[in-house]
Amino acid sequence: MKKILLVEDDPNLGLLLQDYLQLKGKFDVVLCKDGDEGLRAFTKDNFELIILDVMMPKKDGFTLGKEIRKMNGQVPIIFATAKGMIEDKTQAFNLGGDDYITKPFRIEELLLRINALLRRAAGTEPREENRQTTFNIGKYQFDYTQQMISTGDHQQKLSTKEAELLRLLCLHKNEVLTREEALLNIWHDDNYFNGRSMDVFLSKIRKYLKEDSSVEIINVHGRGYKLLVN
Repeated sequence: MKKILLVEDDPNLGLLLQDYLQLKGKFDVVLCKDGDEGLRAFTKDNFELIILDVMMPKKDGFTLGKEIRKMNGQVPIIFATAKGMIEDKTQAFNLGGDDYITKPFRIEELLLRINALLRRAAGTEPREENRQTTFNIGKYQFDYTQQMISTGDHQQKLSTKEAELLRLLCLHKNEVLTREEALLNIWHDDNYFNGRSMDVFLSKIRKYLKEDSSVEIINVHGRGYKLLVN
């Protein structure tokens, strides 16, 4: 398990984040309620990632982040705050922060950011396949850059959202693409209305690929979608 240090002075939010990340992300999360406690925890243990609330008693998140950076220049740090001023974002990155998320935020979005930073820290982000722009889908050829599906002499132009969604499905071919990941990557918000919009685009993509019986996009109940190519 990857070990995460979470420093958050709101006990309800802290426990909620700790429980969610340990359950969904399968991380070992150490929760501290203020900056002094967070610094003590950091000096006693090794962590793969740090999440710091900025507005905290005793020692604010920016001060704690600066002290952590003096001891460790590599560990990824995410700053979380209710303040959305551009000056705060600038300060976060100037202090060596790797990401910045403004409250209130979706916990699913935080999890995606954590996973992205951990992949980058491990030297696997961006992955080579994530740069891929052309794909073979059964008898179809999909060009993401041109937003085009081709087969024989027939070409089907895609909208930007259709192309982005199909590319994500291709990158997860024969694997589950979760609904949350698709919505947060493409729409940046997994609300109900964006979900309905994505369902419409999926229906269109299915029609574009219907002439090849070896290609199918299935719903995986409670999880998301899977592009199956036999």
